[in-house]
Amino acid sequence: MKGGMQGMMKQIQKMQAEMEKVQSELGNKTVSADSGGGIVKATANGKKEIISVEIDNEIINSGDKEMLEDLVVAAINKALESAGRMAEEEMANVTKGMIPPGLNIPGL
Repeated sequence: MKGGMQGMMKQIQKMQAEMEKVQSELGNKTVSADSGGGIVKATANGKKEIISVEIDNEIINSGDKEMLEDLVVAAINKALESAGRMAEEEMANVTKGMIPPGLNIPGL
């Protein structure tokens, strides 16, 4: 029994190290999303930080401030949602087989 517990602790430590590695790497991975058919494009990293927003000159020149604001918000929300999914998938790859399905552990 004692050897089994030591083996489990080693697996947990390994998983924790891998999770920390993935979390640090997520800052370098990016996802992009657009709104308005590409009029506004937002890019986020895996840490759910917006790193850039691109706006087509056509919408800027139109003077439609409300539409531009709506498109920016939509693109950012899509990018953050994609970044969250990417982070969850990366973390799930690390914890696969270690954590029973449906067990909700904060931070994973």
